[in-house]
Order: sequence, then structure tokens, then C-alpha cells
Amino acid sequence: MPETYPVAQSKPAHPNQESQLPSPPFLDIAGVPNFRDIGGYPIAGQDHKVVRRGVVFRSAEPSEKAADGAEQRRKLGIKQVFDLRSPRETGEGQGEHSYVRGPVQWEGAERYLASVLMDEDYTPEELKARTDNYIDEAPEGFAKAYQRILFAGSSKSNKGHKDQNGNIDPRPPYARILQHLASASSPPPKAILLHCSAGKDRTGVVCALILSLCGVADEVVAHEYSLTDLGLKERKSAIVNQLIQAAGPLFDNRKGTYRMLSSKKEGMSHFLEWIRATYNQAEFSEDAVEECVIKLGLLELKDIEQLRLNLVVDANDDTHKTINWQEHAELVHQTRQANPHMYGE
Repeated sequence: MPETYPVAQSKPAHPNQESQLPSPPFLDIAGVPNFRDIGGYPIAGQDHKVVRRGVVFRSAEPSEKAADGAEQRRKLGIKQVFDLRSPRETGEGQGEHSYVRGPVQWEGAERYLASVLMDEDYTPEELKARTDNYIDEAPEGFAKAYQRILFAGSSKSNKGHKDQNGNIDPRPPYARILQHLASASSPPPKAILLHCSAGKDRTGVVCALILSLCGVADEVVAHEYSLTDLGLKERKSAIVNQLIQAAGPLFDNRKGTYRMLSSKKEGMSHFLEWIRATYNQAEFSEDAVEECVIKLGLLELKDIEQLRLNLVVDANDDTHKTINWQEHAELVHQTRQANPHMYGE
């Protein structure tokens, strides 16, 4: 468990003020943007139950200043870092990519390259399909993109990733993460950090699975996903410029690129609706998200029960205070209203 939380600045009175993030869930970690804890959210239908804090953290990729936050991360007790970026993005693959930020070695923690997308997912055809989904003005486009990410991160052919010591784990990335959280050997599980490039899509899908399996309502899961619009607000213009410069004609659409980098709750809501419509057979479980992860081979029913035992705790005013997510949702709404161009609107 963390020694102490490096609290982010208090939320601003108005979203146009300088970068100030609600804490919890955001934490001010040097060199690691969009860093937050996914704990503290209420369990639907269970009074005074919340997701355990201090176990699952999420963020964008670490910057060149990440070393400055090493002591802060150590105090959080993070023991494993799952880097969901592709080998091309980290410079560890065979192909060339003009926007590469290499891996960071995390002091006191093991880094796992747990790539959701592989080299074959970067063909011109695959890139165009993903881009078309992301820049679609309708939220169904994001839902389609997240379906592809879910299957890619769960595919049995997506295996053979190495840790920083060269050890190979044959499990798909999402299975590795969920099975760690469902471990019965030492509950609660050791704290982990999940990140991709923006900490939005590949990270967002697996975090949505974790929260849904814990019993968090879809509306709240979609809200937690939308917080990335706050976490990346001050960096979004720079990221857009990097993408356009790196990819050229592929991203020659500034408005569409802003839309691609947005994290509107509607996109996640449609993805969760798709899961509930697709996996409603109740062959293994009456809950569609449980049915989904079982059929994809990520967990068994007993593992899901253990995951809940590990991650669902009594709410209290100390370490497991309930997140005031409605207040934060209003802040996201105000930010969106004040900065529509940053959402591709």
C-alpha cells in the first residue's frame, strides 16, 4: 500500500484556469502525465463498497523527465508496470516509426512490454481503419475501435512478450493484467501501473474491464474514462502537432485528430453497450462483461470472484474514501463546453 499520496493541485474554480486536476483520483507525478488511481469508485447495488485504492494506476507514456518522479512512484508501492504500447512505438520492434519514445526503466518496479497492437496492426489498411473509426463524429466509431483493441489485447496469438530481464510470458496482455489482479496468493495484489501512449484507448479498455468486473456501473466507468480529457488538456495541442508532423497525410485533419485524442464518455458507453449486447448468452455468467472475459479466455469465473475479493472493499473516510465522481463529471462537462475545439467539435 502507498506510504502517502502526492496529491495533485485542487480543481480549479473555472476550467479555463491553468492545469489543476481533482485529487483523488489524479496524482501529481513528475514526468508521467494523466496519472491517476482507478480506485474509490462505488460498487453498484452495494452500499458503502468501493474499488480498492492504491492498486491500479493508469497514465500516459512517461516523458524524458520521468526519472524526476521516481521517489513519488516508489511511495505508491508500484511493483509492476505494464507498457501497452507497440514495439514500434517504443523502438523495440522491427519496423520504423517516426514518433518513438523509448522504454523507461522504473526503479523498484518491473516493466513488462505488454503490447496490445503488434507490427501487423500497423499496415496502411489497419492504420486507416483505426483512424477512420477515431475521427468519426459518431461515438460508435470509438466503440468499433475499442472492439478491435479488446480482441487484439485478448488474442492468443498476441504472446511472447518479454519483461525487462528477457523472461517470456505466453499470455495475451489483457490476460496477464487481469490474472495478476485475480491472484489469490497475496491479496491485495501488488500495485501496478498501466499505460500506453496517451493512456486513453488501450489503457482505457482494460481499465473499463477491471472496473466493470468489480461491479462499477457503466455510467461511472464511462466517466472514469472521460477524465483523460482533463489529464491531457494542457498537452493535447502538442500531441496533435506531433501526430500530424509524424504521420503526414494520415493525420492531415486537425479537427479529426483532436476528435481522435478526445475521451468523450459516449464512446466508452457505446463500447460497454456493445459488450452487453454481444455477450448476453449467460452461458457462463448472467453478467455480460463476465461472460465476455471468460469467453475470450482472460479469466475463469472463480478468478473473477477472487478479483472482487481483492479489489472491492468497505468505503471509509481514510484510505478508501468514495470518489465524488458526479462533481468531477461536471468539471469534465465544463471543460468540454469551454474548449470545444479540443474535442474536434
